[in-house]
Amino acid sequence: STRSTTDSLTSKQAIRKGIADDGGLFVTDSLGETHVDVASLAGKSYQQIAFDVLSVLLPDFSETELKACIDEAYGAQWSDEKITPVKPLGDDYVMELFNGPTSAFKDVALQILPRFMARTTPAGGDGNEKIMIVTATSGDTGKAALAGFADAEGTGITVFYPEGKVSQVQELQMSTQAGSNVNVCAVKGNFDDAQSAVKRIFGDRELANRLAS
Repeated sequence: STRSTTDSLTSKQAIRKGIADDGGLFVTDSLGETHVDVASLAGKSYQQIAFDVLSVLLPDFSETELKACIDEAYGAQWSDEKITPVKPLGDDYVMELFNGPTSAFKDVALQILPRFMARTTPAGGDGNEKIMIVTATSGDTGKAALAGFADAEGTGITVFYPEGKVSQVQELQMSTQAGSNVNVCAVKGNFDDAQSAVKRIFGDRELANRLAS
Protein backbone atom coordinates (compact mmCIF):
# COMPACT_ATOMS: atom_id res chain seq x y z
CA SER A 1 0.00 0.00 0.00
CA THR A 2 0.97 3.66 0.02
CA ARG A 3 1.84 3.28 3.73
CA SER A 4 3.64 -0.06 3.82
CA THR A 5 5.41 -2.65 1.68
CA THR A 6 5.01 -5.56 4.09
CA ASP A 7 1.90 -7.14 2.55
CA SER A 8 1.39 -8.07 -1.08
CA LEU A 9 -1.97 -8.97 -2.65
CA THR A 10 -3.13 -9.87 -6.12
CA SER A 11 -5.21 -7.30 -7.97
CA LYS A 12 -8.34 -9.39 -7.36
CA GLN A 13 -7.63 -9.50 -3.63
CA ALA A 14 -7.03 -5.75 -3.57
CA ILE A 15 -10.30 -5.04 -5.39
CA ARG A 16 -12.21 -7.30 -3.02
CA LYS A 17 -10.58 -5.80 0.08
CA GLY A 18 -10.93 -2.17 -1.02
CA ILE A 19 -8.44 -0.59 1.37
CA ALA A 20 -5.29 -1.91 3.00
CA ASP A 21 -5.25 -2.95 6.66
CA ASP A 22 -2.91 -0.04 7.42
CA GLY A 23 -5.38 2.45 5.92
CA GLY A 24 -3.29 3.08 2.82
CA LEU A 25 -4.27 2.79 -0.82
CA PHE A 26 -3.24 -0.20 -2.89
CA VAL A 27 -0.59 0.43 -5.55
CA THR A 28 1.08 -1.96 -7.95
CA ASP A 29 4.42 -3.47 -6.95
CA SER A 30 5.65 -2.80 -10.48
CA LEU A 31 4.89 0.93 -10.44
CA GLY A 32 7.20 2.56 -12.99
CA GLU A 33 8.27 -0.79 -14.41
CA THR A 34 5.27 -1.60 -16.60
CA HIS A 35 4.33 0.62 -19.50
CA VAL A 36 1.54 1.09 -22.00
CA ASP A 37 2.46 2.33 -25.45
CA VAL A 38 0.17 5.37 -25.50
CA ALA A 39 0.81 6.05 -29.19
CA SER A 40 -0.55 2.59 -30.05
CA LEU A 41 -3.91 3.46 -28.45
CA ALA A 42 -4.72 6.16 -31.00
CA GLY A 43 -7.73 5.28 -33.11
CA LYS A 44 -8.81 2.34 -30.94
CA SER A 45 -12.26 2.01 -29.41
CA TYR A 46 -12.83 2.86 -25.75
CA GLN A 47 -13.31 -0.82 -25.03
CA GLN A 48 -10.04 -1.83 -26.67
CA ILE A 49 -8.14 0.94 -24.89
CA ALA A 50 -9.66 -0.21 -21.60
CA PHE A 51 -8.51 -3.76 -22.28
CA ASP A 52 -4.97 -2.74 -23.25
CA VAL A 53 -4.55 -0.64 -20.09
CA LEU A 54 -6.35 -2.90 -17.62
CA SER A 55 -4.54 -6.03 -18.78
CA VAL A 56 -1.32 -4.37 -17.62
CA LEU A 57 -2.74 -3.17 -14.30
CA LEU A 58 -4.73 -6.33 -13.45
CA PRO A 59 -2.53 -9.25 -14.52
CA ASP A 60 -4.45 -11.93 -12.61
CA PHE A 61 -7.65 -11.30 -14.59
CA SER A 62 -7.81 -13.59 -17.61
CA GLU A 63 -8.38 -12.16 -21.08
CA THR A 64 -11.88 -13.64 -21.05
CA GLU A 65 -12.70 -12.11 -17.66
CA LEU A 66 -11.42 -8.67 -18.61
CA LYS A 67 -13.26 -8.59 -21.92
CA ALA A 68 -16.48 -9.69 -20.22
CA CYS A 69 -16.15 -6.95 -17.58
CA ILE A 70 -15.50 -4.32 -20.23
CA ASP A 71 -18.30 -5.46 -22.55
CA GLU A 72 -20.80 -5.46 -19.68
CA ALA A 73 -19.69 -2.08 -18.31
CA TYR A 74 -19.36 -0.10 -21.51
CA GLY A 75 -22.21 -1.24 -23.69
CA ALA A 76 -25.71 -0.19 -24.66
CA GLN A 77 -26.36 1.61 -21.35
CA TRP A 78 -24.20 4.48 -22.65
CA SER A 79 -25.80 7.10 -24.89
CA ASP A 80 -22.65 7.50 -27.00
CA GLU A 81 -20.82 4.47 -28.38
CA LYS A 82 -17.51 6.26 -27.79
CA ILE A 83 -18.34 6.31 -24.03
CA THR A 84 -16.28 9.46 -23.27
CA PRO A 85 -16.04 11.25 -26.63
CA VAL A 86 -13.70 14.20 -27.07
CA LYS A 87 -15.34 17.07 -28.95
CA PRO A 88 -14.15 20.47 -30.19
CA LEU A 89 -15.26 23.60 -28.35
CA GLY A 90 -13.90 26.66 -30.09
CA ASP A 91 -10.12 26.36 -30.04
CA ASP A 92 -10.24 23.73 -27.31
CA TYR A 93 -11.37 20.14 -26.90
CA VAL A 94 -13.52 18.75 -24.09
CA MET A 95 -14.19 15.20 -22.96
CA GLU A 96 -17.83 14.34 -22.26
CA LEU A 97 -18.31 12.37 -19.05
CA PHE A 98 -22.11 12.46 -18.90
CA ASN A 99 -23.11 9.71 -21.32
CA GLY A 100 -23.46 6.96 -18.71
CA PRO A 101 -26.75 5.56 -17.37
CA THR A 102 -27.02 8.12 -14.54
CA SER A 103 -25.39 11.05 -16.39
CA ALA A 104 -22.79 11.29 -13.61
CA PHE A 105 -19.07 11.24 -14.39
CA LYS A 106 -18.64 8.49 -11.81
CA ASP A 107 -20.44 6.06 -14.11
CA VAL A 108 -17.07 5.63 -15.83
CA ALA A 109 -15.71 3.81 -12.77
CA LEU A 110 -18.89 2.55 -11.14
CA GLN A 111 -20.09 0.61 -14.17
CA ILE A 112 -17.02 -1.61 -14.24
CA LEU A 113 -16.24 -1.95 -10.52
CA PRO A 114 -19.20 -4.29 -9.81
CA ARG A 115 -18.10 -6.48 -12.72
CA PHE A 116 -14.62 -6.71 -11.27
CA MET A 117 -15.93 -7.53 -7.81
CA ALA A 118 -18.20 -10.28 -9.11
CA ARG A 119 -15.10 -12.06 -10.39
CA THR A 120 -12.97 -11.83 -7.25
CA THR A 121 -14.22 -14.86 -5.31
CA PRO A 122 -11.01 -16.63 -4.27
CA ALA A 123 -10.31 -20.19 -5.38
CA GLY A 124 -11.85 -22.49 -2.81
CA GLY A 125 -13.81 -19.58 -1.36
CA ASP A 126 -17.50 -19.44 -0.52
CA GLY A 127 -19.29 -18.84 -3.81
CA ASN A 128 -22.39 -17.74 -1.87
CA GLU A 129 -20.56 -15.07 0.12
CA LYS A 130 -21.98 -11.62 -0.51
CA ILE A 131 -19.90 -8.46 -0.80
CA MET A 132 -21.54 -5.56 1.01
CA ILE A 133 -20.98 -2.05 -0.34
CA VAL A 134 -21.70 0.74 2.14
CA THR A 135 -21.08 4.33 1.14
CA ALA A 136 -22.07 7.89 1.95
CA THR A 137 -22.90 10.46 -0.70
CA SER A 138 -23.54 14.15 -0.98
CA GLY A 139 -25.12 13.78 -4.41
CA ASP A 140 -24.17 12.11 -7.67
CA THR A 141 -22.00 9.29 -6.29
CA GLY A 142 -24.99 7.61 -4.67
CA LYS A 143 -27.06 7.18 -7.80
CA ALA A 144 -24.07 6.07 -9.86
CA ALA A 145 -23.11 3.49 -7.22
CA LEU A 146 -26.67 2.19 -6.89
CA ALA A 147 -27.06 1.86 -10.65
CA GLY A 148 -23.71 0.15 -11.00
CA PHE A 149 -24.34 -2.47 -8.31
CA ALA A 150 -28.09 -2.96 -8.87
CA ASP A 151 -28.70 -6.72 -9.17
CA ALA A 152 -24.95 -7.33 -9.52
CA GLU A 153 -24.31 -10.95 -8.60
CA GLY A 154 -22.92 -11.55 -5.14
CA THR A 155 -23.22 -7.97 -3.93
CA GLY A 156 -25.46 -5.74 -1.84
CA ILE A 157 -25.27 -1.96 -1.54
CA THR A 158 -26.53 0.58 0.99
CA VAL A 159 -26.12 4.31 0.37
CA PHE A 160 -26.42 6.90 3.15
CA TYR A 161 -27.12 10.55 2.36
CA PRO A 162 -27.79 13.63 4.52
CA GLU A 163 -31.52 14.27 4.67
CA GLY A 164 -32.43 17.58 3.04
CA LYS A 165 -28.83 18.17 1.95
CA VAL A 166 -29.06 16.72 -1.57
CA SER A 167 -31.16 18.03 -4.44
CA GLN A 168 -34.69 16.72 -4.92
CA VAL A 169 -33.65 15.19 -8.23
CA GLN A 170 -30.73 13.35 -6.61
CA GLU A 171 -32.94 12.09 -3.78
CA LEU A 172 -35.55 10.81 -6.22
CA GLN A 173 -32.87 9.18 -8.37
CA MET A 174 -31.59 7.23 -5.37
CA SER A 175 -34.90 6.39 -3.71
CA THR A 176 -36.43 5.08 -6.95
CA GLN A 177 -33.46 2.93 -8.00
CA ALA A 178 -34.65 -0.54 -8.99
CA GLY A 179 -32.78 -3.61 -7.80
CA SER A 180 -33.18 -6.47 -5.36
CA ASN A 181 -29.92 -5.68 -3.56
CA VAL A 182 -30.07 -1.88 -3.19
CA ASN A 183 -30.91 0.15 -0.07
CA VAL A 184 -30.96 3.89 0.58
CA CYS A 185 -30.99 5.57 3.99
CA ALA A 186 -31.40 9.26 4.84
CA VAL A 187 -29.35 10.45 7.81
CA LYS A 188 -30.40 13.37 9.99
CA GLY A 189 -27.39 15.65 9.82
CA ASN A 190 -24.75 16.57 7.25
CA PHE A 191 -22.47 14.59 4.95
CA ASP A 192 -19.92 14.10 7.74
CA ASP A 193 -22.63 12.47 9.84
CA ALA A 194 -23.45 10.13 6.96
CA GLN A 195 -19.78 9.20 6.64
CA SER A 196 -19.59 8.57 10.38
CA ALA A 197 -22.55 6.20 10.09
CA VAL A 198 -20.68 4.23 7.44
CA LYS A 199 -17.61 3.94 9.67
CA ARG A 200 -19.74 2.72 12.57
CA ILE A 201 -21.26 0.03 10.37
CA PHE A 202 -17.86 -1.30 9.41
CA GLY A 203 -17.12 -1.64 13.10
CA ASP A 204 -20.40 -3.45 13.83
CA ARG A 205 -20.20 -6.95 12.34
CA GLU A 206 -23.78 -7.88 13.28
CA LEU A 207 -25.22 -4.79 11.59
CA ALA A 208 -23.00 -5.28 8.56
CA ASN A 209 -24.28 -8.83 8.15
CA ARG A 210 -27.89 -7.65 8.41
CA LEU A 211 -27.37 -5.06 5.68
CA ALA A 212 -25.75 -7.67 3.46
CA SER A 213 -28.61 -10.14 3.84
